Amino acid sequence: MVTLNIFSDPVCPWCHVGKAHLDQALAQAGEHPFVIAWHPFQLNPDMPAGGADRRSYMAARFGGTDRVAAAEARLVEQAAASGVLFDFDRIARVPNTLDAHRLIHWAGIEARQDTVVSALFQAYFVAGRDIGDREVLCDIADGAGLDAALIARLLASDADLADIRARDAHARKMGIDAVPTFVIGNRQAVPGAQPPALWARVIADLAAQAGAEGG
Repeated sequence: MVTLNIFSDPVCPWCHVGKAHLDQALAQAGEHPFVIAWHPFQLNPDMPAGGADRRSYMAARFGGTDRVAAAEARLVEQAAASGVLFDFDRIARVPNTLDAHRLIHWAGIEARQDTVVSALFQAYFVAGRDIGDREVLCDIADGAGLDAALIARLLASDADLADIRARDAHARKMGIDAVPTFVIGNRQAVPGAQPPALWARVIADLAAQAGAEGG
């Protein structure tokens, strides 16, 4: 088996696309060699705990509402071709994602990471829910088969806050400066939302390599 470490942020639209592309390739392959682990990377670690109004935040960051609207329209069109949905009009706030990353970490302990990551993307980009809100996170946890009451207690504490921040900082020291970034077998970094065809080639190459080594 090969570890596939994925550095991502639940408010990164290309991370949503990248996961969908990977999922499509894995479904088409059937059997695959990956053991997948999700890792924290905050696009804006200085985001206030309560988040920010999305419209004004995006306009300030990208140079005006017209530029934001044009970029989002292009993304929606490109993503729709792959069956990936966005509804930016429903998103009122940009959250701080530290708690969402804690939830992803705890989901990993219960082998529910993939389910939780998908649910976070759907909640934010399709339903427009505030994934910085702890009640929303507990609802997502419950839907993923986690103990929502336990998650609520953990979120109310400082559990794993330092660890998430340290892992985020370590990713940056490794040279990761954008997400999604996929690291295959701790050797090869693949940045960006790659198409399913690329992942199909990677899976085929790893299978051929394993066959050669086994033979």
